[in-house]
Amino acid sequence: MAGHINFYSEDIPFKMREIRTKRAWIIECIKSEGKETGDISFVFCSDEFLHKMNVEYLSHDTLTDVITFDYTEDGIISGDIFISIPRVKENASVYSKDFIEELNRVIIHGVLHLCGYKDKSAKDSKLMRQKEDEKLLFLELK
Repeated sequence: MAGHINFYSEDIPFKMREIRTKRAWIIECIKSEGKETGDISFVFCSDEFLHKMNVEYLSHDTLTDVITFDYTEDGIISGDIFISIPRVKENASVYSKDFIEELNRVIIHGVLHLCGYKDKSAKDSKLMRQKEDEKLLFLELK
């Protein structure tokens, strides 16, 4: 079953570039984890929009760059990934990264959550970062 990977914008003007390349990369990353791609929606939004979701659905009164809602079943990766574009821009500046590089990291971070990776403990965060770096290399080869 081949799923669909879609990109949307909510409350801000943002348009994903190189959509075919991004889709192929995400599918390759999911396959490399031994999983299948289901339906995944990426929603790019403002800090305010994501903060409201963070409070309403997760009871976290903080800004964040990404929130992932996981609908994965039977190894078929599906979910909604909300990404704050202003937060990604700020993080890119803080970490001296290019905006697109940081956006790609956040995109794959959300996908890795759908694949079952966590980041609450130091050990889990370290593994998540290693997986992000590994998957970002896949994109460089495209």
